[in-house]
Amino acid sequence: MRIGLFPGTFDPVTFGHLDIIERALPLFDKLYIGIGINSNKQPMFAAETRIQWLNELFKNEEKVEALIYEGLTVDCCRKIDANYIIRGIRYVNDFEYEKAIADMNRSLDENIETVFLTCLPKYTSVASTLVRDVIKNGGDVSQFVPDSVLRTIRQRTNRNGIFA
Repeated sequence: MRIGLFPGTFDPVTFGHLDIIERALPLFDKLYIGIGINSNKQPMFAAETRIQWLNELFKNEEKVEALIYEGLTVDCCRKIDANYIIRGIRYVNDFEYEKAIADMNRSLDENIETVFLTCLPKYTSVASTLVRDVIKNGGDVSQFVPDSVLRTIRQRTNRNGIFA
C-alpha cells in the first residue's frame, strides 16, 4: 500500500495546498495531511481549526485523513506507516530548501522518499505567510482560500475590517 504524508502548517489552508493534495491523490492509496506543530511559529489559526477545514474539504474523499503531529516528520511517517512525504514546490528557491530537508529526512530514514509536486502557475504566489499578511491588514483573501477558511476569517473580522 502506498501511503503518503503531506506535512505543513496549513495556516491557513490555501488553494495552493488543495492543488497539491488533489494532484497527489491518484499517486497514493492513502494520503495523510499532517499539521505540524512548530514551537518556533505562532500560528494565526488553532490546529483544531485547521483540522476542521481539512476534514470539511475532504469529507467525501476516504483516502484523505488529517492529523496533528509534533516532532520530526519522519517519526510521524513511521507512526502512520507512510513511506512518502509530499512537498509542493512553487519556485526554484523552494526546491533548494525542500531538497535539503528531503536529504535530511532520507538520512534519518532511508525508507522514506520525498515526492515533489509543482503547483499550477496560478498558485505560485499563494503562500500562507502572504495570505496571513493580507488577512492582518484587512484585505480580501477570497481568491486564495476555500469557502470554509473564508467563513472563519469573516467570523473573526470586526466591522472595521480588523482580524481578531
